[in-house]
Amino acid sequence: MQYEQDMLRRLQLAELEILKDIDRVCREYDIAYWLDSGTVLGARRHGGFIPWDDDIDLGMPRDDYERFLDVASAALGNRFRVTCSRSNPRQAALFAKVMLKGTRFVTDETEEAGFDQGVFVDIFPYDAVCAESAAAKRQRKRCMMWQSLSYLYHSKHIVVPHKGALGAVEKISCRLAHRVARVALSPERINRGFDKAAMIAKDDPKSDMLMASSYAAIEPYPKSMLLPPDTIEFEGKEFFAPADVEGYLLTQYGRTWNQLPPEDQRRNHAPKELYLGMDS
Repeated sequence: MQYEQDMLRRLQLAELEILKDIDRVCREYDIAYWLDSGTVLGARRHGGFIPWDDDIDLGMPRDDYERFLDVASAALGNRFRVTCSRSNPRQAALFAKVMLKGTRFVTDETEEAGFDQGVFVDIFPYDAVCAESAAAKRQRKRCMMWQSLSYLYHSKHIVVPHKGALGAVEKISCRLAHRVARVALSPERINRGFDKAAMIAKDDPKSDMLMASSYAAIEPYPKSMLLPPDTIEFEGKEFFAPADVEGYLLTQYGRTWNQLPPEDQRRNHAPKELYLGMDS
């Protein structure tokens, strides 16, 4: 589906309500988080959502992420559902989601996996990166491998990087890989492999870099770039942000981060079915 502008804005405001409650819980329990990825880009460049964007991303250091998962269901209340791949074997994403009950955000991938996805905010664990460069490279490759295998296990409808004939070959390869993954793997095996790779440097005193383990292709960040979190205004309210917002954006998006992309590159996650609930 393609969004009508009114529908996109209603979706953004529903996600903003989820974010406000997550922020409340994190402040109450002293849990560190920051606006992540396109969300902090939108905050810095637009003062809120990127106009065509349709999701909110948060980052948390691993220890804070685990504490959040421990308290979130009870602390957020009955309006929300907290899910991650460990607790929901139908979830392909190896990070947490906080979803608004009574809503639906359906994609081909979630439908095929049987994952009942509502309107959501994504929360990414950030893990310590091995201090030694070769070990860090292996760690990141293994994290990418397990996340890719999780997506392949749960669905044959994988978004491929190319179009045309090459894209068609990639789609066929994904369907074949999906069949192999369903035989050779299980959600439990995938989670064990991913957690082992992601947290291998957890107690390494020499580690001074953090990465979003579920998106380990993105370059790691110095800890001092993320922590302690600063604040930034997003949609008229103050939330937490990386300690060095501009350094973070430069690392992830390059020198042109403050420039609008061409219209044909302004992408979002437009679902095949969207229901915002009776009160939205």
